[in-house]
Amino acid sequence: MIGLHIVSLSFGQFQAGAYTLVLAEENGNRKIPIIIGIPEAHSIVSVLEGIEPPRPLTHDLFISFAKALNVKLNQVNISEYIEGVFYSKLIFDVEGKMISIDSRTSDAIALAIRFKTAIFTTEDVIKETGIIFTDEGAILDVNSRLIKKSKLSLKTMNIEELKIALKDAIDREDYEKASYIRDLIKEK
Repeated sequence: MIGLHIVSLSFGQFQAGAYTLVLAEENGNRKIPIIIGIPEAHSIVSVLEGIEPPRPLTHDLFISFAKALNVKLNQVNISEYIEGVFYSKLIFDVEGKMISIDSRTSDAIALAIRFKTAIFTTEDVIKETGIIFTDEGAILDVNSRLIKKSKLSLKTMNIEELKIALKDAIDREDYEKASYIRDLIKEK
């Protein structure tokens, strides 16, 4: 299994009228874009930004329910990608017994960040859906085939995009690029 972490959540990056959640592999440069709905995006953002809603969101209610029953989410597995749909499993520990439950991927991730648990996928899912962002703004599939040529370059990125690019460069130990991006951030 390949560990994943959230890189970004943006509106309409790959599909208009929806949010794109981008997950990156822990020890590599491949990323998985997942199209999610508005309620799930807001639920994920509320945790990432530390926003406390006045009333519990559905995912918050689930967490309260699970904790009251001493149920722990051990991990989320994005297990398959079939006909354009990601399939995920929630792996729960219920009094020492592991239970796997099918879940929409967006809900699984919203729960994972609340439980502060790991997100995993398979090499097959990465090979099928993974992309790589190049320094020149192109988007490639994991076989280095061009998906989209973007006019977005480091110099035209906003502060938030540059911070993501900086983290990515540091994660890949490309310190020359990281220092260049750091300088661009200082100029903004």
